[in-house]
Amino acid sequence: MIAAIMLCLVYFGQSFGFSSNMRTICAAVGLGKKVPFFDFNWRSKSWNLVFLVGAIIGGFIAHQFLSAPGAAVQISPATVADLSKLGIRAPTSLQPDELFSWEALFSVKGFLILAISGLLIGFGTRYAAGCTSGHAISGLSNLQWPSLVAVVGFFVGGLIMTFLILPLIF
Repeated sequence: MIAAIMLCLVYFGQSFGFSSNMRTICAAVGLGKKVPFFDFNWRSKSWNLVFLVGAIIGGFIAHQFLSAPGAAVQISPATVADLSKLGIRAPTSLQPDELFSWEALFSVKGFLILAISGLLIGFGTRYAAGCTSGHAISGLSNLQWPSLVAVVGFFVGGLIMTFLILPLIF
């Protein structure tokens, strides 16, 4: 499916990326009058908003109708052992409660983790001129050298976070 969609996008001269949805939404609500970055013809990218709505609806359908209620998430024993070294219990859902819960959000540590992470992701997305999905799917499909560099950077950053920074935080 991804390959077929990418062929259609290349044929019609479009590019794919999830982070461009935020720019399109900001342009649609009129921020282009105040910030030049958002001053563009957002209607030409309205198809991207349809993709965003489809992703939200697809996630809802998958959760409501395609997942087994109460079924435990299957995680390898090695991952559970690594998480327990960080003080994270074996997750019963897709996200560990120590990171993704209301209690974690309203703690100082949890709030700072989410706020700083959000700022870094926003900065990185803007600095790299796109997000992971845009570079990894669209950019690499178009054989763009900057996308290859960005994707390698994303993976290296993920490894650094996982093995060096996350253990220091927990």
